Amino acid sequence: MAETDGIKLAPDRKFFVPLENNPEVLTHLLRTLGTRPTLTFHDVYSLDASSGLLDFIPRPVHALILIVPAHIYHPARDAEDAQLTPYAGSGPNEPVLWFRQTIGHACGTMAALHAVSNGAARHHVTPGSPLDGILKDAVPLTPEPRAQLLYDSRPLEDAHAAAAALGDSMAPARSDPNGNHFIALVKGDDGNLWELNGGMRGPVCRGALGNGEDALSERALDLGVRPFLKIAEGMGEGEIGLSIVALAEAEA
Repeated sequence: MAETDGIKLAPDRKFFVPLENNPEVLTHLLRTLGTRPTLTFHDVYSLDASSGLLDFIPRPVHALILIVPAHIYHPARDAEDAQLTPYAGSGPNEPVLWFRQTIGHACGTMAALHAVSNGAARHHVTPGSPLDGILKDAVPLTPEPRAQLLYDSRPLEDAHAAAAALGDSMAPARSDPNGNHFIALVKGDDGNLWELNGGMRGPVCRGALGNGEDALSERALDLGVRPFLKIAEGMGEGEIGLSIVALAEAEA
């Protein structure tokens, strides 16, 4: 069994070229699948509000995508994931739409899907688009057939390939470990911050956000991003190796 993105995959399973956590790449992915031009990704260069760098990001921020190096991710999540009951939800009454990852090196695409499939970002999906079809088909399914839906989706594979071609990274061998984990942190319609990671056993609610708090608010950062930073700092690394982009509506 090959292991990539923390997920064990049979040698004959499908593998993608890893995406970069790059606003241009991820926005291109969503546009190709079918989102309105109003929805774009933005680099988050600092989490310090006093730096002024957050002022350049449109608000509200619907979701964050965070890349965490494996040596930071595993101490932060392995024990918790082992305690989770495997998710078995389905249907329109679930608080979030979560996908289990079964495609190797597809964690960037999974994070982008999780970011756009939930909360306010979902309203920017173009009706009748490939993405609209994927989401409508996915909602009534349980995790296993839902994962198979993505695995078999040619529009998803083609959109991923087009986005990956924009990046500068060299494609690894299919059996190579990626070394990084993509995590989507999304403010759901229920007002909670959700951590959505196709490599875990299910979605994880990180806590409630207030009406004026988005996915880049101080409380959301305390619930979702800063625990990883504390582990990195404990290793003497600070923010080295962490990359964050924000999904928000483009300014007019």
